Amino acid sequence: MYIHVRTKTGAKAEEVQRLSETHFVVSVREKPLFNLANKRILELIANEFGVVVGRVRIVNGHHSPSKLLTVETREA
Repeated sequence: MYIHVRTKTGAKAEEVQRLSETHFVVSVREKPLFNLANKRILELIANEFGVVVGRVRIVNGHHSPSKLLTVETREA
């Protein structure tokens, strides 16, 4: 499943806001340095869907606040 994520880095509090089934706004404390923010975003999205972090990948937008992620919610 593909999901669209709009990110806010350097926030005071972490938050995952679900706008629709496939659109999210994610706020993380980490700065966008050394890929720390992206790693935390993957952790929060994996937690939201109840899967392990290895099943969530960034497809597009590694260096952008707007990202396209894929989440594997079931085994093939």
